[in-house]
Amino acid sequence: MIEYPDADRLMAGELGIWLSEQVQVRELAIEKSNSRVFKAGLALLPLAAFLWILAPIDFQAKFFLTMIAFGGAWVWTQGPKREARKQVKTGINEAIASALGLAYSHDCDGSEAFEKSRRFRLLPSYDRASFEDLWSGETAGHPFELHETHLEERRGSGKHRRWVTVFRGAILSVGFKQSFHGTTLLARDGQFSKFFGGAKDSVKLDGVVLDRADMVSPEFEDRYDVYTSDQTEARWMIHPEYIERLLAVEQAFGGRDSAVLFTGGKMVLALPAADLFESGSLDPAEDRVRIAETITQFARLADLALTLNRIRPGAAA
Repeated sequence: MIEYPDADRLMAGELGIWLSEQVQVRELAIEKSNSRVFKAGLALLPLAAFLWILAPIDFQAKFFLTMIAFGGAWVWTQGPKREARKQVKTGINEAIASALGLAYSHDCDGSEAFEKSRRFRLLPSYDRASFEDLWSGETAGHPFELHETHLEERRGSGKHRRWVTVFRGAILSVGFKQSFHGTTLLARDGQFSKFFGGAKDSVKLDGVVLDRADMVSPEFEDRYDVYTSDQTEARWMIHPEYIERLLAVEQAFGGRDSAVLFTGGKMVLALPAADLFESGSLDPAEDRVRIAETITQFARLADLALTLNRIRPGAAA
């Protein structure tokens, strides 16, 4: 098993020294943001008065322009705070990753795991994607990669067009010591349905034909459907203990409708969840709590990823 770092020990070391240096940085960021709020107010109040009293345009246009102006001003005023939070978050997460023998990057692009998630439909359709919080390296002797993903879809028409979040959560990939003989997909219940209802008997994803398989434990049939190219292997892959862990992690992160893919020598997990690894704060008093929370979040995901390798027949922990 992985030995996770302790928040108090990290705070007592180089990270604590670095965070003490960030106290003034955060105070200055708050001062800059407050100063920008004052300047924005001086500029926006006359503009708003002109729009609502003198401008010869209809109410809807006035409201729309006012919202754009105030929204843009708010983004500008909060810029220093965002940068300070990001700087603190990056420093904390880099320290946690280093203690785990991993690398951390706040800004990142998509990954091979994300592409597999997309091609095997672990994720919903979307129009734009953004990524952050990449953890990568080797953990417990296995190649490991984890990052946050935010997917949005454009909906509506005309003035009512808007961006809607269709997925926010973690994409996780872990390598196994042995490659799988086939490809197995743990899909959301009812994701692949027949025209008149009921789950499809087979699906073709990324050129691979997957046949429906029975769940090893019937109690999970209302949550997931299993599709595989190797029925025998699938019975070992979708182990009841693994499903129990997966559901527990879903509950811990307040998510639902996770999906898992086993292919080649890797397991890929798409787990809906609220913002993860948000260790950065403008209040130094919150640092210790946020560090501990980030370690706990990472540990839950990493332990889940490594569970199957431990319970898989013939696999070494």
